[in-house]
Amino acid sequence: MASKPTRTAPFAAFEWMIAWRYLRARRAEGGVSVMTWISLIGITLAVFALIATLSVRSGFRAEFVDTILGANAHVTVYTMGEVQENGQIDRTIENYTEMAAEVAKVEGVTRVAPLVRQQVMANRRQSNAGVEVFGIAADDLMTIPGIQPSERSQGDIARFEEGIAIGSGVAQSLGVQVGDTIKLISPNGVKTAFGTSPRVNGYEVVYVFSAGRYDIDKTRAYLPIAEAQSFFNREGVADELEVMVEDPESVDAMASALMQAAGDLAQVWTWRDASGAFLSALDIEDRVMFVILSVLVLIAAMNIVSGLIMLVKNKGRDIGILRTMGLSEGSVLRVFFICGAFTGIIGTAAGVVLGVLFAVYVDQIFGFVNYLSGGTAWDASIRGIYFLPAKLQLGDVLSAVALSLGLSFVVTIFPARRAARMNPVEALRYE
Repeated sequence: MASKPTRTAPFAAFEWMIAWRYLRARRAEGGVSVMTWISLIGITLAVFALIATLSVRSGFRAEFVDTILGANAHVTVYTMGEVQENGQIDRTIENYTEMAAEVAKVEGVTRVAPLVRQQVMANRRQSNAGVEVFGIAADDLMTIPGIQPSERSQGDIARFEEGIAIGSGVAQSLGVQVGDTIKLISPNGVKTAFGTSPRVNGYEVVYVFSAGRYDIDKTRAYLPIAEAQSFFNREGVADELEVMVEDPESVDAMASALMQAAGDLAQVWTWRDASGAFLSALDIEDRVMFVILSVLVLIAAMNIVSGLIMLVKNKGRDIGILRTMGLSEGSVLRVFFICGAFTGIIGTAAGVVLGVLFAVYVDQIFGFVNYLSGGTAWDASIRGIYFLPAKLQLGDVLSAVALSLGLSFVVTIFPARRAARMNPVEALRYE
């Protein structure tokens, strides 16, 4: 006659002991060590793939954001303008020095630069190119990311006040180099009795920059702000304020404070407004990728179910004996839950280690793969970047760990309940 089951504290020492004996039991002893190893390796590889993909995804997003920002302002402050007597709207900023000082006081703002911004035609002999000219102070120019001197730039940025700085794409289109002279042709030039005649000025190319973005290098040029004000009939005024902030990702939260600091007629245009659709597409892609990789982790976790079902089948006689000795259904359930959960925990830990190592040493790993493939695994001329970016984030690692452990624990419950509800009499009938 079976003894009455005794109540024990959950996850008592003897439950861990029994579960450990079952996990390390060899096949000759009725164990399923091979299935345990398969489950362990499956979880490890799934978690590794999830963390590696999430880190590369985060790296690409950071790389894209840096590329989008480039030498562009994080926030552009401009005015709605006032209607003049001739019916035209004047959007220039007269008190741009005072406005820039007030905007610079906003918490999180790192730099404010008044700009004169117009589009003109650049000419060198028979070559022409449409360029966007930014009139800016020399000190502000030297702080713009991508414009600062680098191994790809040419000339001396310290001579900026003596001429013009142009992008490498503009220099290529016009066929010029440092020391050459280019002409800027503005349709809004000198006003005469016969109308407005185009204004043409020549400037020496003193600096050629490479911001790393095709659209910037191909179309942008910088003039000293005083010269730009004179050339574009903007004496004493600016067209907009270029604002840089500490955290570009949180720029939307600063928009209200920036407008209040700039005045009643001020408006702001953030880099998110310009690239919002692209960032939304990236976010959607991130969610889809996470769901797809979650299915991969689920498939790996299902191996735990297969292993536990085989373990329960092989240990039917042991379960019957333990139940007749007084072990409760809860204790049996916890024994087999420990078997499955332990596999999930070890596999998750191993996967985290491999994923973190991959994210940290991704350059060396792909350098080795590229070497083995003869340099065809990563062609920078096609992909536009010279390395595979990876950014390890704590949130991505925690998401992978939570997903893996959660699925491992949930799928373990079903075969564990089957073992707990096994009738001891039926288990021992044919023994």
